[in-house]
Order: sequence, then C-alpha cells, then structure tokens
Amino acid sequence: MEPLGSTAKQGKKVTLNASTLAMAVMVVVLLVAVVFAANSNQVVGWFIVAISAGWLLLAAFMMFGLKRGADKINNSLREATAAATGRAQGASTVVVDEGTSQRDMKLDHSFKIIQVQTRVIDEQRAKNDAGSAEMIDRALETIQMTATNARDMMKPSGDAIDGEIVN
Repeated sequence: MEPLGSTAKQGKKVTLNASTLAMAVMVVVLLVAVVFAANSNQVVGWFIVAISAGWLLLAAFMMFGLKRGADKINNSLREATAAATGRAQGASTVVVDEGTSQRDMKLDHSFKIIQVQTRVIDEQRAKNDAGSAEMIDRALETIQMTATNARDMMKPSGDAIDGEIVN
C-alpha cells in the first residue's frame, strides 16, 4: 500500500521540479514562435524564434551545468561526512590527543638534535685537532641529555633532569 500523495510507479519516483517545468515552458515558447514565424513568414517572426532558441540553450546550459555542479558538491559532502564519522570504506577513526601531538613534536625535535650532534662528532673526528676532543665531549653530553629527555617524555619517571645549557 502506498501513502497518499505518492507518485511512485513500479519502484521509480516521478518528480516534477522547477527546472523541468522551466525547460518545458521554454520548449513550448520555442515551438509557438516557430509556428507563428512559419505562418506569417516575416523576418521579425524568425528573429523571435532565434531569441527564444537562444534562451532555451541558455536555460539548458544553466540547468545541466548547475545540476552537475550540485551533484559534485553533494558527493564531496557525502565523502567528507563519511570520513568525519569514520563510516568510509576502509577508513578508521583516528583520535588525535593534543598532548600526544605535542609529545611527538618534542620527540621529533630531540631526534633532530641527536642527528646534528652526531654530524658534529663525525666532523670533529675528521679534523682531529686540539679542540676536537672538547667538542666531541660536549656533543656526547648533549646527546645524553637529549636522549634522557626523550625517554622521559615517552615514560615519565618524575625525576628532574640535571644539566647545563650548551650554546
């Protein structure tokens, strides 16, 4: 049993929206203009046919163009909504904690410091002059402090970190 006012026939819903109605009116206007122009056979009649044909083409272009654009936007919104709610195929919901994000950024910075200090050690070993041993010791101390800080970020121990800042 179908609800009252339903226009469904054999599983297909028939709708009459404003764009379809406007296109039908434009086609009727064109056909009437062609009939009157053919009956009177005057230049003005055919000029009116050309104008009505132009309006019909413009209306068709606008209707189909806007419909295509609206469909694309609708699909984009559906995909964005599905991604946001985690219902997209194969998508998993990722919860990003601000504390975790900051910790990851600090750990990344610590690893960069260790890479720079390792490069300093390699350069100083290649030089092998009087100040190299001192620079290598400072770089190793910096690596040790950075590694300790990074480990404490991963597993907070509650102990304070001692050391001096090396410029």
